[in-house]
Amino acid sequence: MDDILRAQATIAGAVLPTPCLPARRLSNLIGADIWVKYENLQVTNSFKERGAVNRLSALSADERRRGVIAMSAGNHAQALAYHAQRLGIPATIVMPETTPFVKVASTRAFGAQVVLFGETLAESQIRMEALRQEHALVLVHPYDDVLIAAGQGTIGLEMLDACPDLDTLVIPVGGGGLAAGIAVAAKSRKPDIRIIGVESELYPSLDAALKGEIAQCGGQTLAEGIAVKNVGALGVAVLGALMDQLILVSETDIERAVNAFLTLQKTMAEGAGAAGLAAMMREPHEFRGCKVGLVLCGGNIDPRIAASVMVRALEREEKIVAFRLQISDRPGELGTITSVLGTLGANILEVEHRRLFLDVPAKGASIDVTIETRDGDHAADIARELTKRGYTVTRIHAGEAGF
Repeated sequence: MDDILRAQATIAGAVLPTPCLPARRLSNLIGADIWVKYENLQVTNSFKERGAVNRLSALSADERRRGVIAMSAGNHAQALAYHAQRLGIPATIVMPETTPFVKVASTRAFGAQVVLFGETLAESQIRMEALRQEHALVLVHPYDDVLIAAGQGTIGLEMLDACPDLDTLVIPVGGGGLAAGIAVAAKSRKPDIRIIGVESELYPSLDAALKGEIAQCGGQTLAEGIAVKNVGALGVAVLGALMDQLILVSETDIERAVNAFLTLQKTMAEGAGAAGLAAMMREPHEFRGCKVGLVLCGGNIDPRIAASVMVRALEREEKIVAFRLQISDRPGELGTITSVLGTLGANILEVEHRRLFLDVPAKGASIDVTIETRDGDHAADIARELTKRGYTVTRIHAGEAGF
């Protein structure tokens, strides 16, 4: 706790004390009293600035001259690059080649030298170690460092200052620095507060470490910020002692949470930033009736991915549906179909007319039509009406229709 209190004094004025506010629409969704800590409002849009400032402030004059190096999937990179530039310290960042372009571009814009290497953070770490030794650079580890974790722990102090009667904190876990820091701060203030960590099912590093197993990690995840194969020793030690529960979430859970932040809270959350809400949506019974502090730890999501998540959510809710219709190939037939859809209150998003496929009769045609509907019942009514009018109607995935 002393480390965290010192970090709070060190970062004052350099890092935003972000708001922690009640989220009524999320609360209604889960059945809990939810307060969101908006770390996506930092200058680089994630919590990582706290640890970066605390660590950089501890460098000696010689270390500042030589410069720093780190490996990062993006948020630590941007935070370190931004504050290193502000303090006049050279920075080199090794990032996985799979890092979203928006994070790479932002890191470079803050003046850091970016090296893209490997598919995962573990592979990036190998390259980072070689560069560190070659150029005598100072390692600023993204999570396995006491000063980094202490900086992140200041979030816990601010959350309990904003809402002292929180009884549960839900925290995304990648390398473990964020969750470890917050757990120390919160348990020091309120020993009975419940600490719940959240990992991606594809990267269950902490879950495996606590069980004494080798983690089976891999795959493309929306939550690349917590896609860590090797959880930090510091995180394992602290969370093994202070964490009350660990929840694993699927890619679908994470997508739903990103969409909920966008549509209900009107705020941007990257996959890792939404992991806490994903856990609450997956296991709502664990939180009903509780006063929950939810850490929205980052908002650096690729705009294209955010758009895709929202469209996919509309399809899951059957507010975007696609039908394949077998029709007669005669003048006016398409106009008739569009008139029927308009009468039924459907908004046509895309139409693809197929004549040359061998599974379509020579005198026939196939039409894929993607429409916007009110809900699943509305979509079913439209399908029934089209069938009544003599069309062969097949429900297809909107992506199959080209949308």
